[in-house]
Amino acid sequence: MDKNLGIAIKAALDAGKEIMSIYNSGEFNVEEKGDNSPLTTADTASNVAINEYLKSTDIPIISEENKQTDYKERKNWKKCWIVDPLDGTKEFLKRNGEFTVNIALIEDKLPVMGVIYVPAQNLLYYADKENAYRQKVEADFNSFDHSNSEKIGPKKVTDKIQVVGSRSHMNEETRNYISILEKKYEKETEVVSKGSSLKFCLVAEGKADVYPRFAPTMEWDTAAGQAICKAVGLKVIDQKTGEEMLYNREKLLNNYFLVSAIG
Repeated sequence: MDKNLGIAIKAALDAGKEIMSIYNSGEFNVEEKGDNSPLTTADTASNVAINEYLKSTDIPIISEENKQTDYKERKNWKKCWIVDPLDGTKEFLKRNGEFTVNIALIEDKLPVMGVIYVPAQNLLYYADKENAYRQKVEADFNSFDHSNSEKIGPKKVTDKIQVVGSRSHMNEETRNYISILEKKYEKETEVVSKGSSLKFCLVAEGKADVYPRFAPTMEWDTAAGQAICKAVGLKVIDQKTGEEMLYNREKLLNNYFLVSAIG
């Protein structure tokens, strides 16, 4: 396994331990950030753990909870990490278990490896440039063993179109897109709801067909999921450019995007 991928996996697993310690205690402070999104002590603890691991790689880090480096410096980075220490803070607060740790490595503006860890489910997804994997991690793990992982891939055939939707964001544009799918393919559609970056994983592992996201996201929300989708042959298409979504942009707010296994 690539050394950097191994470091990212260890970082995600240890961050997950920090999150679950706070989650299970039921005692955590919640603050409101400038964009009105919640910040908990679990976000902060996870971010500290991840940064401790990633700084050993000497690759710069873009994290939701770090102070952002000015673009005048960032634009010269050939590589960078993009991190969401706790994706789905709202899901964390709802205590539904659908929150994740997201870590991605970017090279020349595209994700080349990614890790998504679901600590409440002890479920790990990760990918290099060529393959993506899933592993159920033991609750009391002390080390990671790649040989226990299974390779994942998207659906080949579908009788009805399963559309990934957000538990928190289902707008009129998404509903209109679903109507277009029904007419185009003359098939029934089913909405599969998931929180956080798990939506990417559903398409990558063949449990859904398409993920339209016609609502705001940030680079750290999507980079790891895009790496996993890319490894199984799926593209995350920026709906403004018509091309694969790029990273370490001047503005870290994403355009709307689409991930599809049905063409």
